[in-house]
Amino acid sequence: MYALYITHPQVRIDADVPVPHWGLSELGVERTRKASALPWAKTLRRIVSSAENKATETAQIVASVSGVAVETVPNMHENDRSATGFLPPDQFEAAADWFFAHPHASYKGWETAIDAQARIVSAVETVLADHDPMLPIAFVGHGGVGTLLKCHLAGSQITRSTDQPAGGGNLFCFTLADRRITCDWTAMETWQGETWQGMRL
Repeated sequence: MYALYITHPQVRIDADVPVPHWGLSELGVERTRKASALPWAKTLRRIVSSAENKATETAQIVASVSGVAVETVPNMHENDRSATGFLPPDQFEAAADWFFAHPHASYKGWETAIDAQARIVSAVETVLADHDPMLPIAFVGHGGVGTLLKCHLAGSQITRSTDQPAGGGNLFCFTLADRRITCDWTAMETWQGETWQGMRL
């Protein structure tokens, strides 16, 4: 069986509100609803989310069709960027490039990429340690740590070249049996599900 890592889609950006408290924008809600209408969303038997608002909002919409309760795991939060506070988009993109290019160093007080990777990998593996491997599960979180998790699963170095497309609201899929990535970043509202033992799930 498989696991999904889903990133929240577009958010309402507000420089006066701490980033973890941002919620989904109208477009983000619309995209998530489209994704939740697809057959794969109904097959999920466990949904585990970061505790940040934009992630839990995404998870709740997806969970509304599967009938499962959303679990939150605080350690699934995005890389800690509180040291710099809000950065305008162009400055943020430059900072993110530096973050991925220097995984063992801190960008102006940010959590390092290597520490963020260890945290998200530990959070996911802790959940999976007592999860029934025959049940599909989704983790709902953020693009930065999602990319770090993806690098770990792929056995590759940390690099932003494996980051999700702009805008968020993407997913990748990996097997529960051997943690093998079977689907690269795909927009969540276009993914058609995973084939398992001859059946489309």
